[in-house]
Amino acid sequence: MLFQTPCGHNFCLKCFQKWIGQGKHTCAKCRSTIPSKMASQPRINSTLVSVIRMAKLSKSNVAAGPLKVYHFIHNQDRPDKAFTTERAQKAGKANAASGKIFVTVPPDHFGPITAENDPARNQGVLVGECWEDRLECRQWGAHLPHVAGIAGQSNHGSQSVALSGGYEDDEDHGEWFLYTGSGGRDLSGNKRTSKEQSFDQKFEKMNEALRVSCKHGYPVRVVRSHKEKRSSYAPEKGVRYDGVYRIEKCWRKVGIQGFKVCRYLFVRCDNEPAPWTSDEHGDRPRPLPAIPELKKATDVFERKESPSWDFDEEDSRWKWKKSPPPSKKPVNAADLEERKRARKTIRKAHNTSIRERLLKEFSCQICRQVMNLPVTTPCAHNFCKSCFEGAFAGKTAVRERNKGGRTLRSQKNVLNCPSCPTDISEFLQNLQVNRELMDVIESLKEKSEENQETAEELSEEQINGSDENADLDSGDGETGKKNENVDPEGDSQNPPLDCETERSSKRRKVDTAQVTNDENDSPSSILQVQSSEGDIE
Repeated sequence: MLFQTPCGHNFCLKCFQKWIGQGKHTCAKCRSTIPSKMASQPRINSTLVSVIRMAKLSKSNVAAGPLKVYHFIHNQDRPDKAFTTERAQKAGKANAASGKIFVTVPPDHFGPITAENDPARNQGVLVGECWEDRLECRQWGAHLPHVAGIAGQSNHGSQSVALSGGYEDDEDHGEWFLYTGSGGRDLSGNKRTSKEQSFDQKFEKMNEALRVSCKHGYPVRVVRSHKEKRSSYAPEKGVRYDGVYRIEKCWRKVGIQGFKVCRYLFVRCDNEPAPWTSDEHGDRPRPLPAIPELKKATDVFERKESPSWDFDEEDSRWKWKKSPPPSKKPVNAADLEERKRARKTIRKAHNTSIRERLLKEFSCQICRQVMNLPVTTPCAHNFCKSCFEGAFAGKTAVRERNKGGRTLRSQKNVLNCPSCPTDISEFLQNLQVNRELMDVIESLKEKSEENQETAEELSEEQINGSDENADLDSGDGETGKKNENVDPEGDSQNPPLDCETERSSKRRKVDTAQVTNDENDSPSSILQVQSSEGDIE
């Protein structure tokens, strides 16, 4: 979990928060001042996190993580994406209907969506997969409700939750978070949402479903939305699947708005690493964090029996220790022809190499090309330095004002980030190149070019080797024909020509042997062979 300061230095998020908690608002390396807004709401640099994970995987010769593939199984009933009809009263997706469900899991499926439930790519829904919105997330089964934050049944348990900033009581710490239940708000009439709480929450309906999952220790899928602005672990855009968590405790307490709310302690328990870490392995059992609000909590509930989803010490992985709860709803399956068409699409997407994929992630958000002299803003967006400076060309940090011949106090200009509304006017005054990111991009470019040159040389050697064999076979015949034309009566005339031909033939054999023995031949040696063959003719 990396965070970058405006001066271009990188720190772990927890170390940075500890540093700020000590009242230090300067960089730990160069003592540059850190803006107060950045200190209060740091953003994780997801690009550097992926770089570190890639470096670890390549160092240990472990296969890289699966591709982020967006595929569609062409069902006959619904279109591929959310759609609206003539009955829609509002524009956009306010009255949109869901598209196809691409996975073959029932709506009340607990735990991760595995490869056996993903007929197209045969790998399941992976941690870190992102979707455009909640409707598209629904199509992959990670979280079915496109408005509600909790999916479940009060007598069966909860399958998934969404962190989208709906309740200000929520606390997100990445590997664990405190989640607020639903209810307590007036949604009478045609209201879909309301931020004001008007009565107490109770353990009923969706809140009871979460408590059932806590009681039996069921895994709960968690998705995070970019709308959660108070969390450092939320994605920059869209909705992201972050793995499965387990509810360890639940209770009620008086919330910020003065009414009681249901609270749940979620702790991550997934076999895949979290999207914000560079770890190569998943979670390990960890002690529960200290929750100060439990001192004033009521209706505290803690699981007493062994959980259904637990860590196996022998296999070193999380799995079902008890049988998962049986499904009570039908499964949406796909036919064989649709699976075949989807597999073809997936095979094409898998042809991209690891380094090429990584270089594509290092693209500037203005020119969409691989970054040159990368610059990282306080809001964790990356740009080329030239593109970034060009976006603010002709703009100044302050604006001089005059009225009636008098000079008024200068006014500050708000300079927003090209990718978000964050004011970065202070960052523009001292623009720093991200040297660490630039070194990684250059090394990846060099390795990609080396691999490409090696592949080209190998292909050229194969082509030239076949051409040389053909020339060797035809060279003696052509030489014989020339000698016959020069001396039709016999071999006694023009002995210098015969000596020159013999020396060229010997030189050709020596050069050909060098090309054959040299495994990593250079282009110059290939040109040397061709020039010697030109002397023969």
